[in-house]
Amino acid sequence: MGTIPLSHVRIHGHDVRYRRAGNRRRQRILLLHGLAGSSRTWQHVMPGLAERYDVIAPDLLGHGESAKPMGDYSLGAMASGLRDLLAMLEIDRATIVGQSFGGGVALQLAYQHPELCDRLVLVGSGGLGREVSWMLRLLSLPGAEHLMPVIFPRIVADRGDDVGRFLHRRGLRAPLLSEMWRSYRSLAGAENRKAFVRTMRGVIEPGGQSVSALDRLYLAAHLPTLIVWGDDDRIIPVGHAHAAHETIPGSRLEILDGVGHFPQAEAPERFVQVLLDFMATTKRAPRSAPDLHDALLASAGT
Repeated sequence: MGTIPLSHVRIHGHDVRYRRAGNRRRQRILLLHGLAGSSRTWQHVMPGLAERYDVIAPDLLGHGESAKPMGDYSLGAMASGLRDLLAMLEIDRATIVGQSFGGGVALQLAYQHPELCDRLVLVGSGGLGREVSWMLRLLSLPGAEHLMPVIFPRIVADRGDDVGRFLHRRGLRAPLLSEMWRSYRSLAGAENRKAFVRTMRGVIEPGGQSVSALDRLYLAAHLPTLIVWGDDDRIIPVGHAHAAHETIPGSRLEILDGVGHFPQAEAPERFVQVLLDFMATTKRAPRSAPDLHDALLASAGT
């Protein structure tokens, strides 16, 4: 199976890369990757989804082959950047699918720009609780960026690529390790490390995740919402999935047995089946979101 090629647009003077497949007259699915990831993480699920939908997977700014400028890498800035990307591609609405950090961006996009969101799909999502892996907490420590050239040296990344190609030629596939290695390899470049640190420190501190959407998930009540998690997720615990499911009225929860932090790579067939079923059995959210003033007053008990 070939990888869907990258396309690009320039937004505010910066190059943004993305992959796109499927029928452009059909409903859209926007796929958002995690920290130190890229659109390649969706390579095993895009063809199956593209049989029925128009599927777009960007490299978020600061990641993959997109530009890595100095500037704002907050969740709010990422959401605004996606709004602009959708506008450039003449896409008015989409089902937003976010994995890990991309889940936090998806939540922010639904909060800032609900008019763009047909449905919300959270996959091992950030922003739903404090707990996160010790490695990410360690990398958020002050000065950690100065140790990263030693932790993620280019020569080790290149040798790891050789090993990966050797195993692939012999039909051996370890999707969890492949995704983790792809993230590791991306941090071997100085420009990538700087963007990674700026992005990560907006959402993670030594004590854990520093942002949470739990107190405003009620604002997503009008959005059909699917929560997908691996029961063996070692990066963000599956308990966050249950907490979000209890908080979002009418949400659907799918726990995948024997799967870790990357369901789209570790169990692509199951992932596609779950997502296609969700798309087929739910209606798109109304074009006009519920009145924000009324929703806020109701939450305050006024």
